[in-house]
Amino acid sequence: QVQLVESGGGSVQSGGSLTLSCAGSTHTYSRNCMGWFRQAPGKQREGVAAIHPNGETKYADSVRGRFTISRDNAKNTLYLQMNSLKSEDAAMYYCGLGRSYYCLNEPYDYSAFGQGTQVNVSS
Repeated sequence: QVQLVESGGGSVQSGGSLTLSCAGSTHTYSRNCMGWFRQAPGKQREGVAAIHPNGETKYADSVRGRFTISRDNAKNTLYLQMNSLKSEDAAMYYCGLGRSYYCLNEPYDYSAFGQGTQVNVSS
């Protein structure tokens, strides 16, 4: 059974930075795309960034240039470096394991999600 555990969330001021991590338990991690999603209260879950096993990345327009997704396949770990945080970035952040090598920033492309880590941004 796939287990994904996020960490690194917290409270920061606007303009600050945070780095999220996601530890995966499955050996298939390195062969699948991975991604980060977020969900704010009353809003739908939205894709933030995705990364394929070859390192190719995709970003939502709202975070491009501020967030960086990366992965360490040897450690089964996914990262999200978030800089220049804004109040609208506040949400619960989830990592997801893609169903295959390639995936979009859409929940249906993912077979499992972690429990999430909360990010709060104060202005």
